[in-house]
Parts: sequence; C-alpha cells; structure tokens
Amino acid sequence: MSLRILLVGLAVVFGLDGAVTRAVAQDMAFEMVPFGDSGKCGSRCPEVISAVGEITSATPRAFYNFVSSNIRDPRLRSIVFIHSPGGSVAASMRLGSMFRKTGVAAVVARVARLEGSTGSGGVALPGGRCFSACVYALMGAKKRIVPPPSLVGIHRMSFEEHERDITGLGEVTRKTYGTPDFVAQLANYASAMGVSRDLIYTAEKISPENIHIVTPAELRRWRLGSQKF
Repeated sequence: MSLRILLVGLAVVFGLDGAVTRAVAQDMAFEMVPFGDSGKCGSRCPEVISAVGEITSATPRAFYNFVSSNIRDPRLRSIVFIHSPGGSVAASMRLGSMFRKTGVAAVVARVARLEGSTGSGGVALPGGRCFSACVYALMGAKKRIVPPPSLVGIHRMSFEEHERDITGLGEVTRKTYGTPDFVAQLANYASAMGVSRDLIYTAEKISPENIHIVTPAELRRWRLGSQKF
C-alpha cells in the first residue's frame, strides 16, 4: 500500500519531528470508517479515511499521526473523503503535498452508514463541500472525485491580522491578501499537481466575501477532478 511505503519519508520531507501544534475543536479530524455492505463483509469491510473540519496549522501533523497509527490495519484503503469549509492556505498546500506523497485519492463527500433491520447495511455518500483553502489540499490527491451533489468553491485568499488599537485597550482586525509572489507560488503548486493555473487566477478575482461554485465544465477544464468514480 502506498501509504505504508511512503510514511517514513513524510517525516523527513515535512519535518514532522518538531513540536506538536495543539489542535482546537474545529480542527480537521481524521477517522477510519467502514466502506462496504456490512451484511456481506462484516468486520472485514474495507475502511476509508474520513477528513472533516477546518484545515489549520495542526492538520498536516494530525494526518501524519493518523496514518502512523492505522497503517498496519489491512482494511485501510488509500482513499480520503473530505468535507471542509477551508482554513489555512499554507497548511492546505502542505496537506495536499502529503496526499500526493502518499498517493491517496480524494472524494469530496461524507460517509454515512445505511442501517438495515438486522443491523447490517451499506454506505451512503451525502454531499460534501470543499471550499476556499480546502481546494488546495484536494489538488494534491492522486485522483480527485467531486460527485453530485458535492460542491467545490473558490475565492480570493485573505488573511486576518490582529493589532492593538491606538488606545492600547482594544484590538483592530485588518484583512490582507496574498502577495503577487504568494499567488505565483500557489499557481506553481497547482501546476505541479496537474491542475490549471487558471483556477488560481480565477479565484483571485472573486471577493473573499463571496464564493464561486466550480461548475462541472470548470472541473474538467481546470483538470481539478471528475464527477465520476
């Protein structure tokens, strides 16, 4: 399995031997979830990775730790089901690079169990979303699927900076945007992942207060993914 082969290399490539960043409640969480008809495969059903929540600076390490803990489970498959409102651009690129190094496929969807009258059942895929910075993590996957009715949304990257006001008693929040160099870096990252730079340039024209839902035609044109498995 590619996850097993490349796990050790991730620690070197991404410097995951440093201090752990403390996660907060809304950080993206990873878990293994059964994917199959439990009435047929029972406890031997394959399991996929569910990734739900905001992508923060803690997320790349959380993914590494999750894979480290579960890599020996023979049921684990290299498939991530992602559902995220976005988060840190830099952390999302880092997570996407880890997805690429481990060879995972990513599906924008959630995983839900369908329980039958006997307690067994199959799997449903409620629509998921991958908005804002989440798209940069999605780019890193070896294969990317956005099945209906899941949504991918893009807009201009922005950052909030907090400063003391002139009285020193309060705080002022100031919004800044990606520099031309950072936008170029993001475009280079997209290109390296096989995605059109046009996606980045289009996103940078959309106000961060709005979001553009990527159409099936754009999904294909920008080589971001497919609607079909």
